[in-house]
Amino acid sequence: MNRIFLDVHALQTVPPSNLNRDDTGAPKSAVYGGVPRARVSSQAWKRATRTYFSDENLLDPSELGVRTKKVAEVLAARITAMDPALNGAEALRLAAEVIHGATGSKIEVPKRKADAAKDGADEPAPESKYLMFLSARQLDGLAALAIEGADDIKVYLKDKDNKARAREVADTRHSVDIALFGRMVADSADFNVDAAVQVAHAISVHRVDNESDYYTAVDDENTDAESGAGMIGTVDFNSATLYRYAALGVHQLAKNLGEGLREEEPRTAPVRRAVEAFVRSFLESLPTGKINTFGHHTLPDAVVVKLRTTRPISFVAAFEDPVTGESGHLREAVARLAEYIPDMERAYGDEESTLSWVLRVGPNTEKLSGLGTETQRLSDLVQSVGQAVAERLDKPA
Repeated sequence: MNRIFLDVHALQTVPPSNLNRDDTGAPKSAVYGGVPRARVSSQAWKRATRTYFSDENLLDPSELGVRTKKVAEVLAARITAMDPALNGAEALRLAAEVIHGATGSKIEVPKRKADAAKDGADEPAPESKYLMFLSARQLDGLAALAIEGADDIKVYLKDKDNKARAREVADTRHSVDIALFGRMVADSADFNVDAAVQVAHAISVHRVDNESDYYTAVDDENTDAESGAGMIGTVDFNSATLYRYAALGVHQLAKNLGEGLREEEPRTAPVRRAVEAFVRSFLESLPTGKINTFGHHTLPDAVVVKLRTTRPISFVAAFEDPVTGESGHLREAVARLAEYIPDMERAYGDEESTLSWVLRVGPNTEKLSGLGTETQRLSDLVQSVGQAVAERLDKPA
């Protein structure tokens, strides 16, 4: 299969906010180009992107997975839905045994919860020791196996053929989110799925110093004789124009998805659907840290998407020398990209095979005109990218 890479670049201005906190509660930061920058971790934006799939109904639930330690409870619910006679503790027991047989991961009651149960709490459900990522179809397949072997699940899974079936169910027909973001199974590396997408830490294009907001809250029941605040505190924040970048290996995505999520559709259809959902979700999603406090609902002002066959290329070095715009940072950041992208691609890119799209908002982004096919709406850009990806996949290697 041809190597195909999709690079997504965005400039997004965020007002006073605390999108992604460190262990002290302050907005995450990084030093780049010798100055402190605002930073939003890749994990935070990947989480926002992944949840956006379901929040905005971009993908059918059957094409998504669940990542949880409470995988026994999730599977037990499916077992009961398929066979109501198997419920409660019996469904949990079957679920734990099948997951262990399929992945090698022990599913046990955490010690702290077991100790609490000794003090009179309800009997806790068994859990995985780490977050386990399984697709909806994998869970359904494991539930069917659990029901098939319900009479004596331990003996059932000792049979080599049955165990092989369980392992195959857990490692085929991956969901879109598993295919995109990968999966790590600590107890069995055979079940790992290499991520098709890499997301960079978003960083500000300019120097940023964190600030603190001192706030007070009034007690509504205070009388006139009771002065003072009911609560006082501080919250750290910053504001920034962020450079965001993601690189999607379309060939790896196609490999992870396999032949397709739906039996009747063309081979390229699930890949195209996954690519379109990812591009839209990555650009429209937003980490929700302290969002009720700051209401930082913004979208990118400038988007550049590249489809190439060479290798991913980030344009973050355009901002190694921090932007110092006197009338905001977006205009100068756009000018930097407009100058840097052609220079970089002339030196290292494959200009003949690279396709480019641009989405921009407002006069501050005018200098991006001419860097690619310009679209007026994100939906048009997403559709064009999806069609180009499908055409590239159909070309012979």
